[in-house]
Amino acid sequence: MMENSLSSRMQMAIRRITGRGKLTEADIDEMMREVRLSLLEADVNFRVVKTFTANIKEQAIGEKILKGLNPGQQVVKIVHDELKRVMGDENAPLTFENNGLTTFMTIGLQGSGKTTSIGKLGVYLRKNLKKKVMFIAADVYRPAAIDQLITIGKQIGIEVYDEGLKDAREIVKNGLKYAKEKNYDVAIIDTAGRLHIDETMMQELVDVKKIANPSEILLTVDAMTGQDAAQIAKSFHDQLNATGAILTKLDGDTRGGAALSIREVSGIPIKFASSGEGMDTFEPFHPERMASRILGMGDVLTLIDKATEAIDEDEAKNMMEKMMSDNFNYYDLLKQFKMIKRMGSISKLMGFIPGMGNIKKAASQIDDKQFDKMAVIINSMTDKEKKNPTLIDKSSGRRQRIAKGAGVNVSDVNNLRQALETQKKMVKTMSNMSEKDLEDLQKDPSKLMNKMPQRSNTGKGKGKGNFRR
Repeated sequence: MMENSLSSRMQMAIRRITGRGKLTEADIDEMMREVRLSLLEADVNFRVVKTFTANIKEQAIGEKILKGLNPGQQVVKIVHDELKRVMGDENAPLTFENNGLTTFMTIGLQGSGKTTSIGKLGVYLRKNLKKKVMFIAADVYRPAAIDQLITIGKQIGIEVYDEGLKDAREIVKNGLKYAKEKNYDVAIIDTAGRLHIDETMMQELVDVKKIANPSEILLTVDAMTGQDAAQIAKSFHDQLNATGAILTKLDGDTRGGAALSIREVSGIPIKFASSGEGMDTFEPFHPERMASRILGMGDVLTLIDKATEAIDEDEAKNMMEKMMSDNFNYYDLLKQFKMIKRMGSISKLMGFIPGMGNIKKAASQIDDKQFDKMAVIINSMTDKEKKNPTLIDKSSGRRQRIAKGAGVNVSDVNNLRQALETQKKMVKTMSNMSEKDLEDLQKDPSKLMNKMPQRSNTGKGKGKGNFRR
């Protein structure tokens, strides 16, 4: 994720002061040096870094902080609030017309992920806001861009209006007329992306803006360009008055400079963040949530949003009841794998959970295809074995047969057995917890592992008994 390298450096700088009962101005100066370095290394604009660190220091060396209770935690809050301010304080929602067709115009340099973002935005509008969406292919300088948009449209079931390589102004005029006739709610215009900003490109975009009179002019910005993204955004904004930015490629090895520079340098609010290849890897940008992620506080609200989108309420309720009944079996585990896969990658999900920083690093090493591997193992079981896990637990012959059928080692089958047992123990442990325990768990989910019953090695000799945990 975008915030990884910046996140680790920022957390390291702040960790040095959080546990202290008393802070001096020298302590604050030391922390600010580390924060400044972490921001510059993340390719945040120098002017933004200067303002950011000055604002934090001014608040942190106040009498109330240095002499107050738990000053370290108060400084963390100051840093969090400043991160949030730099990225725009609150989520900036999309603007729609009260009646008739709403038009969105997308702009951006070639290679910024503009055409793919249009597809993702279309899926978001249809799924989350129940809008009837159409695309207009007006990037007439690259035939491949029109073909790409048509391919994406077919893939997601959204109509694409195109007239080939004609004048973009005419295409937009005709496309909007067609959208109104067909009673579409939203028309998204894909405009020309160039390798650099030039006068001809800008004039065409200005002309298209006059014709379309869009409710939103959305600039797609490649997060991997760092603070350069902010300068590109400013150039577009000065001439077109963009209403929002879509930050793309957040899953790459980016340093975070774009997210912390765009709003402050260009004045354009970041409205959406896009990561991954899938059409569902697109979410509204919440400055407060991103600030929490950067500081390792997790992002439970986004995790809840993802779960709500991916998992039906009745489905989740039935799954929980089955787990509580102690009849949880391999059929249920397979259903659970499918639910989790719908929410996204394991390493990404870990990043949303508070207190999971260290576990997230380990999870990033997990290949998400492990779920597919476990599904193959489960599908190699008989119907009786799936329904009654104890049959496999009691028979080494069954385990060997299942491993052979799935093309895996017996140890992989044993790992799956352990996953099932861990799930049962986790639910049983949570069902016996008090309200206070559950509140503590919300603050630090890793405490759950400490409360779970441990397995002991009661056997004698090598390889006997159960596994140690």
